[in-house]
Amino acid sequence: MTDESLPMKETDAAILPVLEELALAAGRAILKIREEGITVDIKPDASPVTRADREAERIILDGLHRHFPAVPIVAEEEASAGRLPERLGEAFFLVDPLDGTKEFVKGHSDFTVNIALIRRGVPEIGVVYAPARGVLYSGCCSAGASAVEIASDGRPERRQTITVRIACAPLTVVASRSHRTRETDDYLTQCPGAEILSVGSSLKFCMLAAGKADLYPRFGRTMEWDTAAGDAVLRAGGGMTSTTDGKPLCYGKRGQQDDADFANPWFIAATSRSLDPFEGGNSS
Repeated sequence: MTDESLPMKETDAAILPVLEELALAAGRAILKIREEGITVDIKPDASPVTRADREAERIILDGLHRHFPAVPIVAEEEASAGRLPERLGEAFFLVDPLDGTKEFVKGHSDFTVNIALIRRGVPEIGVVYAPARGVLYSGCCSAGASAVEIASDGRPERRQTITVRIACAPLTVVASRSHRTRETDDYLTQCPGAEILSVGSSLKFCMLAAGKADLYPRFGRTMEWDTAAGDAVLRAGGGMTSTTDGKPLCYGKRGQQDDADFANPWFIAATSRSLDPFEGGNSS
C-alpha cells in the first residue's frame, strides 16, 4: 500500500462520519430483516449466519469501497468464504456486520454492527452500533482522542462524550453471555465482591468506555473483527485492551505472520492500565 492510499490522521474527522452512516444503514437493514423473519444457516466453523449478516456486510463493503477504494477490507463473511486481501499494508478496515448473531437469533438486543480502521496494528477509529437499542458508540484515537454515545435518531443534543471511570471496589465486570469459558469463570472468582454482568457482542467494550463497568476478561476464542471497533471506542475513551502478557492487543496478525489467522489471543479490556488483571482486578 502506498502512502497516498493510507488514510492519514488529518482526515480522521472526515472518516468517522462515513463509518457512522454505514453502520446506521447496516443496522436499519438488520432490523428490517428481523421483522420479516430470520432464517439461520450454519457456517463450516459451526457458527450461525443469517441473511441479515450478509446484507449488512454488503452495505458496509459497498460504502467502504466507494469512499476508500484503495484501503483493504477484512470482513467476517468475506473471510469465511475465503475472500481476503492479498496484503493488508499499513492501514485496513475490519468489519463485523452483525456481531452477536446468536443474540440476534434468540431475539435479544445485544447485537451490534462493528467497523474499525486499523493503522499499523492499532484500532484508531471505530464505530459500534446497537440497532435494537438505538445507540451508536463512536471513537477516534488520534490527537484529541474522544469517544461518544449517540442516539440513532441523530439529533445533536443526543450526542454526548463518554469516558472511562476511575475504578474502585467493588468492581463491575462484564462477561460474554453466549461464550463463557471455564477459564473466564475461574478468573471471575478472583474478583471478590464484583458485580458480574452478562452482556453480548462488542457492547462490553462500550460499557467500559461509557463508565458503566471496569473490566472485561475474555479467555476464549475471538476474531479481530469481533473486537477492533469496540476496542477503538474503549481506547478513545481512555481505556486499554491488553493480552495476558500485558501488551496492547494488536491487529493485522495475518499480515505479520504467514501462518497466523485473524484470531485474537486471550485478553483483558480495562478502564485503566493501573488495573492489574492478574491480581483479581484490583488497583496496583
